[in-house]
Amino acid sequence: MTDDSIQRDAWARLDALASRPGVRSIRALFAADPERASRFSARLDDLTVDFSKTSIDGATRVALLDLALKAGLDMFRARLFSGAMVNTTEQRAAMHMALRSHLADHLQARDEPASAIAAAERARMADFVTRIHEGTLVGATGEPFHTVVNVGIGGSDLGPLMATEALTAAHGGIMHARFLSNVDATGAAAIMRTCDPAGTLILVASKTFTTDETMTNAHTLRQWIADSLGEDAVQHHFVALSTNTAAVAAFGIPSARMFGFRDWVGGRFSLWSPVGLSIALAAGWDAFEAMLEGGRAMDHHFRHADFADNLPVLLALIGIWHASVLGYGQHCVLAYDDRLRRFPAFLQQLEMESNGKSTRLDGSPVTRPTCPVLFGEPGTNAQHSFMQLIHQGTAIVPVDFILAARPDHDDAHAHRILAANAFAQAAALLQGKSRDAVTAEMRQAGLPEADIARLAPHRAFEGDRPSTTILVERLDPFTLGRLIALYEHKVAVQGFLWGINSFDQWGVELGKILAKGILPSLTQSAAGQHDPSTTALIVRFRELGGA
Repeated sequence: MTDDSIQRDAWARLDALASRPGVRSIRALFAADPERASRFSARLDDLTVDFSKTSIDGATRVALLDLALKAGLDMFRARLFSGAMVNTTEQRAAMHMALRSHLADHLQARDEPASAIAAAERARMADFVTRIHEGTLVGATGEPFHTVVNVGIGGSDLGPLMATEALTAAHGGIMHARFLSNVDATGAAAIMRTCDPAGTLILVASKTFTTDETMTNAHTLRQWIADSLGEDAVQHHFVALSTNTAAVAAFGIPSARMFGFRDWVGGRFSLWSPVGLSIALAAGWDAFEAMLEGGRAMDHHFRHADFADNLPVLLALIGIWHASVLGYGQHCVLAYDDRLRRFPAFLQQLEMESNGKSTRLDGSPVTRPTCPVLFGEPGTNAQHSFMQLIHQGTAIVPVDFILAARPDHDDAHAHRILAANAFAQAAALLQGKSRDAVTAEMRQAGLPEADIARLAPHRAFEGDRPSTTILVERLDPFTLGRLIALYEHKVAVQGFLWGINSFDQWGVELGKILAKGILPSLTQSAAGQHDPSTTALIVRFRELGGA
């Protein structure tokens, strides 16, 4: 039997399990197994993943783990950590783990000493951050830097923004951090209006130093600094997070203020690299290092733990069951912690840019759904917006609930209310509310029978809607690092089991290319050679006085 046929048999077994009557009923599983909550959860120290509120039963868990085994996940994991060329379309390793490794880990990326390369650049970062915070490295006027502006987009924005907010929201930061990503000039104007140029340090995060949105914003802020403080001030107020030495020099940034990383670091996995310099400047070097240590701890767990107890593997298999077997096309992440308000946006890129693919590694089309559409907001905010759909809508949307047991503030009462809401939402998705229960409740309240008959269908909840709860002791830098790495490895496992490349992103390129062709048409009398709809919109844009 070939490897492909072995995997097909594993998938067929899952399909057979999914076709059983009542397979989506979660309440029935609890009725049959009072100990289900402990049997269908896993822990890494204080970090608990409870997936008992999903329709995965014992047979399904065995079949999912068998899929991972039959597909050769153990060999993929070994190749990933050995620095093999797992990104086959771009012929690269995916060794972002080296960015948070120790020298003694000796991680390689093909023929490069990845741990040593990362450690050397990290030491340069630590020295730079220390000098900024101590005030020995100052701006052109001699004023210390008190504001850092990160100019980037995609992975050069979402990760640093998310982590900086998570680590500074409770107690403030050492420096005030601003993030500029959208090429809409409104954002740059707001920064120039509200920041003091003399005390502002600007990080330009672009590996190639050619990203259109980033470089447009960077040149806008460069002109602001030059106009405010003089052309010579540019070299004092800008830092490049890039690998393009020539372009950085042409911009006016000296090599001592350029921090780089290798091509084995993908953008959406780069917050551990110099791209995370804004995190270290805002939250402090100790916090940044602790976040790296948390990521490294999750790396060790993922690399060595058995699949049955391996949190990234389990999270990936839960998602496989939901998306690829049961056909649930959406996934929701609800962090009941306002510090993680940007975590869903970060995961949107991490998951959908990585696994939003319809072509397998061998060039053939995929035969199953891959990545679901991911969305989310902080709890309890979401309860007053889209949670209505998740409870009573026609689509079944699995949810990840994320909660810290101990807050970073002194209002224990408010935190208990927050936790109660998180647990209640998961319980409500599971239990639902039958029409009989609604009817009995309304009768007890004394409502007329006509009103009961009219309203009961609207107040009933189907229930049996799946969720996974991720519970930690507290959200500190170490835990944040573990949480990010947990989802990173989940994404890699799912991509492998789907037979796709999680580390490229060709789908984002076409729009960039077309934009370059459309741009001249916005100012010329002829609309250019475009499809009829685009041509008509360009003409109308100009008629409306478009810039």
